[in-house]
Amino acid sequence: MPPVLDPQIADAAPWSETLTDYDLAHLVVYLRLLDAEREGADWREAARLILGRGADVDEASAQRCWETHLKRAEWMTVTGYKDLLAARRG
Repeated sequence: MPPVLDPQIADAAPWSETLTDYDLAHLVVYLRLLDAEREGADWREAARLILGRGADVDEASAQRCWETHLKRAEWMTVTGYKDLLAARRG
């Protein structure tokens, strides 16, 4: 499954110890979150612009969405990319 430019965003990123279809569809989202984090962007702005979640509407929900997706993006940089590379070789 190729990455999608504007995928549907779950309220919380699903967790798995292996690469998921959700991960594959959300690679661009993960990269954007990592870039925003690296640049020191406010989480509220990242949640609004990248995840489509407004902290002004429901701060707790927006923060959970941002936190879980950022955590999954970070997991991809440490572990998940190995599954991604292995799948491309296979």
